[in-house]
Amino acid sequence: MDIERLNLEEWESALPSSGATVEVFHDPDALAVLDAHTDAELRLYGAFKGQQAVGLLPVFVEDKAVGRTVFSPPLSMGVPRLGPIIDPNSPKRRKWERINAALAEGVLEDLEVGRRSTLLRMTCPVGYGDPRPYGWNGLSVEPEFTYVVDLEGCSDVEDAMAGFSKSLRNEMRRYDDLDLRIETEGIDAALRIYDDVVDQYAEYDDEAPMTRQFLRDLLATLEDDRWRTYVARTPDGEYESGILTLFSDELAYYWQGGVTASYEGVSVNNLLHRVILEDLVTDPDLESVTGYDLVGANTERLCEYKGKFNGELRPYYVVESSGLEMQLAKSAYQRVSGSLK
Repeated sequence: MDIERLNLEEWESALPSSGATVEVFHDPDALAVLDAHTDAELRLYGAFKGQQAVGLLPVFVEDKAVGRTVFSPPLSMGVPRLGPIIDPNSPKRRKWERINAALAEGVLEDLEVGRRSTLLRMTCPVGYGDPRPYGWNGLSVEPEFTYVVDLEGCSDVEDAMAGFSKSLRNEMRRYDDLDLRIETEGIDAALRIYDDVVDQYAEYDDEAPMTRQFLRDLLATLEDDRWRTYVARTPDGEYESGILTLFSDELAYYWQGGVTASYEGVSVNNLLHRVILEDLVTDPDLESVTGYDLVGANTERLCEYKGKFNGELRPYYVVESSGLEMQLAKSAYQRVSGSLK
């Protein structure tokens, strides 16, 4: 099996058209925008069996005085997950594992991850279930979690809400009785949502997970079917709240927004989610989407709310360098480049 570096055009040709391990930021357009907004070098790796790509892994590499850093996804860009894609020609588990191991070993060798001055951190996709080759190569592997609302087989929004908590269902049903208007809008509305996100992070003495220009460029570059901006407005057009969703072929992502707001005693965010869910189960353009990813189940104060959606708790894996040398490298990198989150 050959491990090769690809350009974005080759990556696009090699990318599977669908699959559980394909995240929205694996899209070549998204990767191009990430590349333009980071100082790191984008490296795209492919594992090939003959002419067929059977494994893919994008990483961002930066060489500094303190050593080399390798990230997938890059930090401080609001990208929840990236990491490897395995797409074997055969359903046999043995072949999947062989491809997975070959891709990991080939990429780690090319990146010289075995060097004491190299720091790697990778957050793998939901559905990528075997990070063992990275552990076998001396890296630390830890699970994290997200909630995914199962929408397969749902024909209407009531089906989608069937497992939700009683209080959440009751609030969502109030939408039909209110004069609040929720519609999809464009980039300007997404930037208004971004302003809410900035304010929300500031409340916790933290910085927003991305820049305004990155968000603008990302949405301007992605195909229209990869994102929607849902905005709630009063009858006179006053903005109440909004949620920016992203789409891969199989998942919709609750990505940004959803800052607390109330309208006539009802949570505006619950109403926004209700409209999003209705689109996911009734819009023919979203027919391939079978899950609504709430993008995280790792922050205790947020899980009480997200748990009301009765989503499946899905694991994904964080792979990073381990050992005392790597802890020292992280400390040095933090001093030079800011927080490592």
